[in-house]
This record gives sequence, structure tokens and C-alpha cells, in this order.
Amino acid sequence: MAKSFFTIIAIALLTTSASAETRCGWISNPTQGNWSLIDADQEWILASQGSAGVDGMDLIPDLTERDWVITNAGSYGYGCACMSVVTDKGDVLRIKSFRQLSLEKCQADDNLPDFLERG
Repeated sequence: MAKSFFTIIAIALLTTSASAETRCGWISNPTQGNWSLIDADQEWILASQGSAGVDGMDLIPDLTERDWVITNAGSYGYGCACMSVVTDKGDVLRIKSFRQLSLEKCQADDNLPDFLERG
């Protein structure tokens, strides 16, 4: 019983230390199951092949309908987006909302790396 109580307290503390914030930048889906957002601060991993990804991945719509650059077989590629996310210690824990932006928005943002020049 005491062990369960301390586990609940630890989870509550972790949950309250997480913060919601808006992150905007390049949304990348280079291959099946791999998703990330590259903003002015870092690359935020949203999903890796073989994992379910962060909570809220289902909020990302079909991005290929507009402003999407195909870089790999099928529809894999990148675009521009803003997300409201819950983060903790440099990790995205949950996507709360997602909005696709025009490619021009990210291209014009001097704080973002040019997508093709990254890493």
C-alpha cells in the first residue's frame, strides 16, 4: 500500500513539472513511423519506428494535401507546423493541438535552420 502511494506521488510530481508550450518549426516524417519537430531550440522526437509515439499523434492530419515536400518514397517528407505540446526536460510528452503552416513561414524564420542544411 505504501509503495503504491509513493508511486502515485512521484507520478503527480512529474506531471506537475511538465509544462505546456507552443513550438513551431519543421515537421518531419522522413520514413515510416519516424516523426520530429525541428524548432529554433532543438529537434523534438515525436515518434520512432516501432514505437507508438507521444500522446496526441492522432492530431497530426494528412500533411501531404498542401505545403508538403516529398523527400522519400511514398509521401514521406517535411512541412511547417505549430503545435501546443506538453514538455518535460527536453522531451515532448503530449501533443495538445497541431496546426500546419505554409512552407514559407518556416523558410522566412531566421531562427530556424534551413531544412536541407540541418544535421
